Amino acid sequence: MSTTHYDIIIVGGGIVGLATAYKLTLQNPNKTILVLEKEKEVAEHQTGHNSGVIHSGIYYKPGSYKAINCVAGRRELMEFVKEHNIPHDLCGKIIVATEESELAHMNKVFNNGLANGVEGIEMIDAKRIKEIEPHCEGIAGIWVPCTGIIDYTDVARKYVELIHAKNNGSKVLTGHKVTDFNHQSDSTDVITEHGTFNCKYLISCAGLQADRITKKDKVKTDAAIVGFRGDYYDLTEKGRKKVKNLIYPVPNPQFPFLGVHFTRMIKGGVECGPNAVFVFAREGYSKTAFSFRDTLQAFGFKGTWKFFAKHWRFGMDEYRGAFSKTYFLNRLRKLIPDLQMDDIEPARCGIRAMALGPEGDMLDDFKIEYQGNSMHVINSPSPAATASLAYGNEIAMKAKEYFKLN
Repeated sequence: MSTTHYDIIIVGGGIVGLATAYKLTLQNPNKTILVLEKEKEVAEHQTGHNSGVIHSGIYYKPGSYKAINCVAGRRELMEFVKEHNIPHDLCGKIIVATEESELAHMNKVFNNGLANGVEGIEMIDAKRIKEIEPHCEGIAGIWVPCTGIIDYTDVARKYVELIHAKNNGSKVLTGHKVTDFNHQSDSTDVITEHGTFNCKYLISCAGLQADRITKKDKVKTDAAIVGFRGDYYDLTEKGRKKVKNLIYPVPNPQFPFLGVHFTRMIKGGVECGPNAVFVFAREGYSKTAFSFRDTLQAFGFKGTWKFFAKHWRFGMDEYRGAFSKTYFLNRLRKLIPDLQMDDIEPARCGIRAMALGPEGDMLDDFKIEYQGNSMHVINSPSPAATASLAYGNEIAMKAKEYFKLN
């Protein structure tokens, strides 16, 4: 069955949009679902540019949406990747305190992990840190054995394969940038650069473009997407001998990012980073990328200025790391003091879509705007890749309730 009419159209072929489509096909096998992705391949932005860590759920406030769904989503993801033979490795990671001042927050992180039911975590001393990561220096740490590594693009492509395998007319189309919407009384025309598709219900999971797609559909939101770039270095062949798996610092509770860390990649190599710097182009994967439109929109939103006012000192430090290899190296040396300049080389970067509220607060939970037969996911909180199946299920259940699917 092939038609330009679908029961549900999802705008956005990142891992959350695809997981939502996959869950909807399972829960509503009689519904036809179309995913429209503007890039030539799925998972081209946040999904394909993250560090590929399978997060444990240790950091999050007990009882919070993120805590519950990260742990549940990770467990479901593990069953999924085993069933479908997707390469992964539950290699474990250590969270390392290098100063006495970090111990109190490290203990809080550990207690969060216990409360969240994270399996197998244990407090470790300096000797145990050395046994796990011989080049790492720390005074205490946390061993998190259920953290792992994966390539989330592989997961996203498997969702596509399973959606197509339903053979009920559901499909994923790439290279279809949505340019407009036209609402009728009981359906919506979704207009793309390569054709128009009609649907009864519309869901967007558009990541870096989430607020724009929402406004294009004439749906109001008080949130805005602001992009933050994370720059990575790769360890050279010489440097790779100094890291076995994953090494993280104790996160600074005053700053909304985890800090630079070391990550072994599932397809080879070790990354270190990222920093977190404001971007002047939402999809500009270089340090000098600039978009007048993106910059104007970011600075035209009062929440951006309020966020900067709260975090400007950290922001300046992050920018120093973006343009100074020496400064970046010194940050990495906090965890591995014998790291040398020729142990690291500049590598790729990723961009994170940070959803900000009007008071400059980083949205920490789902933000979904509803209107008519439309549902727009403005924010699906990190770690969205690890929790994609849980988040996809949650969005599918919200859609079932809101659209009264049967």
